[in-house]
Amino acid sequence: MRYSEIPEAVAILKSEFEAHSSPIIELVQAQTEDPFCVLAGTILSARTKDACTAGAVRRLFAHAAAMRPAAKRGAPPLTPEKLERIPLEKLEKLIYPVGFFREKAKHLHDLPGVLREKFGGILPRTVEELCELPGVGRKTANLTVAVGFSLPAICVDVHVHRISNRWKLVKTKTPLETEMALRRKLPVEFWQTWNSYIVSFGQTRCFPRKPRCEGCPLSRFCDAPDRTVPA
Repeated sequence: MRYSEIPEAVAILKSEFEAHSSPIIELVQAQTEDPFCVLAGTILSARTKDACTAGAVRRLFAHAAAMRPAAKRGAPPLTPEKLERIPLEKLEKLIYPVGFFREKAKHLHDLPGVLREKFGGILPRTVEELCELPGVGRKTANLTVAVGFSLPAICVDVHVHRISNRWKLVKTKTPLETEMALRRKLPVEFWQTWNSYIVSFGQTRCFPRKPRCEGCPLSRFCDAPDRTVPA
């Protein structure tokens, strides 16, 4: 994929994205409109399928929303204050069976205290500061900035790393290298949605093995050696 082809490719990706279910974190944002909820959902989603994450998010948010005092109308279901009051053992039960549920429960349990100590209880808006919170790496931080705060950030997960290289848009060996390469190459106006579009595309068509190349709307931009249709 050439630099000049990126805008047209993004327009096609957007159309493909809108034709399928949104990834779980976009659904969290749509339902809560709250960055802290997006952060919590993103922590839960790591190395876990969307369906499993959705169940854990639903149980955790419902439990927090039912805690006293009752949330005001329009308030987010999960806040640092409520999260801090949930015992670790209860957190484990609420989020099971997400991947590494005990580790994630510990991160969530520690999150409000670290947030208060380092940032006065206010969720930071930068990738670097978010990475100081428990359970938050660059992928989680970038997704929180992009989806939670609607600010420019490039979240690189396995789909973004794999497909960006498959298209030869970048030539990198690690997700961090991919993020830095995309920051240099991808126009800023596409940063915020790049992860959402690529994740959806990777889950529905551009699989790691045996991608559905037949009828792919992005076929003419793809130089992948494993494509199953002629160039």
